[in-house]
Amino acid sequence: MDSTDALKFINRQLWQKSQPVLTEAEEAIVIGIWQDYRYKQIAAQNYFNDQYTRELGSNLCKRLQSHFNLKINKRIFKKQIEYLYGVEVQSQPLEPEELVSTEFLQKTSIPVDSENQSINPFTPQQGRIDNPQDFFNREREIRQIFEVLNSGSSVALIGAEGIGKSSLLSQIVRLADSYLHSPRQPVFIDLNLVEDEDDFYGALCDEIGIPESKGARLNRHLKSRQVLLALDNVGKMTWDGFNRGVRDYLRGLAEGSQAPLKLVLAANESLDELFNDSWDNGKTSPLAGVCQEEIIKPWDEPTARDFIDTRLARTSVRFTEAEVNRLVQESGGHPRRLMQLCYRMYSRYLEGE
Repeated sequence: MDSTDALKFINRQLWQKSQPVLTEAEEAIVIGIWQDYRYKQIAAQNYFNDQYTRELGSNLCKRLQSHFNLKINKRIFKKQIEYLYGVEVQSQPLEPEELVSTEFLQKTSIPVDSENQSINPFTPQQGRIDNPQDFFNREREIRQIFEVLNSGSSVALIGAEGIGKSSLLSQIVRLADSYLHSPRQPVFIDLNLVEDEDDFYGALCDEIGIPESKGARLNRHLKSRQVLLALDNVGKMTWDGFNRGVRDYLRGLAEGSQAPLKLVLAANESLDELFNDSWDNGKTSPLAGVCQEEIIKPWDEPTARDFIDTRLARTSVRFTEAEVNRLVQESGGHPRRLMQLCYRMYSRYLEGE
C-alpha cells in the first residue's frame, strides 16, 4: 500500500460517511507521514510553517481516530491505515477508482456551504478551537502566562472541563515565537492521544525532532535544545501506564531559567489535588513545584455578550435582548455551554426561516 492508495482509502471512507474529504494540506501531511518524514521535513517540503504542520498533523490524527474509532497518531499512522485497509479488502470489493479521487469528490453533489447559505456560526460545540480567527478573548490570561514564562517559570492552566483551557493552550503555542523573550521550539501534545509513558516519550521526541529515547539519552539530546512543551489533559498521567517518575523527570528538565523545557500544562484541578499520590510523606506534586497555576474562569457578562455579538456579526441574524440575557444566565459564562446554547437558538432561527 503506497501513499496514493492511502489517500484514496481515507477519502473513500470519509465520503461514505458524508464527512469532508482531505484538504490538499492534509493530503500533503499523509504523504509526508507515509514517507516517514518528520513534521519539520514535511513543512519544508510543502513550504508550510513548522507549527502549522504539527497542529495540522495532530488534528488530522484526532479526526481520523474519531472517525475510525481506533487509536491513530503519527508514530503508528501507517500501521493503522494499512490495518483498516486490509479489513476493508477482506470484507468487500473496492469501489471503482474514479469514485475515490479527490478531484471527483470535489465535483460531486456533497452539500457545501456557500456565501448565500445560512451557516451556524456557533461552532465547534466540542473540543479545542484550532482556528486562530475563532479564538475569542483571554487576552489577560495570555499576557499573564507569558509574563510567567518569561520570568523563567512554567505554568499550569487550571479550570473546569470545557472552560477553554485546550483552546488557550493551543493559542499560547501559536503565539510563542512572538511573545517569548528567549526563543523556544513550541511543542503541543494532547495526552488523550498518548497510551502510556513510553508512548509519551516517543511522541515528545517525534515532535521535537530528535531520536526516540528516554532517561540519560534523552537528556543528552535535549542538552542543546530550548523547548516550550504544552501538555493538554495532564490528568491522563494518573492513569495506568504512567507513574510519578514521569512527573519527576519533567520537573528535572524544567527547573531553572535556562532549562531545556518550559512547561504549559492544562488540567481540570490543582496539580496537588490531581496527583494526590504526592501527599505521601508530606510531599507536593513535583510538577506543582515548577508550575505557577493560572486559574481559567468563566467569562463575565460583558465578555459573553461580546462573544455572541461577534459571532452573529457574520450573519444577518440578531438575538433579542431577552434571548441574550437568557443565554448568558443559563450558561453562567461557561464558554462551551454558551456555544452550545447559542448554536441551538441560532438553529431555531434557521428553522423559522
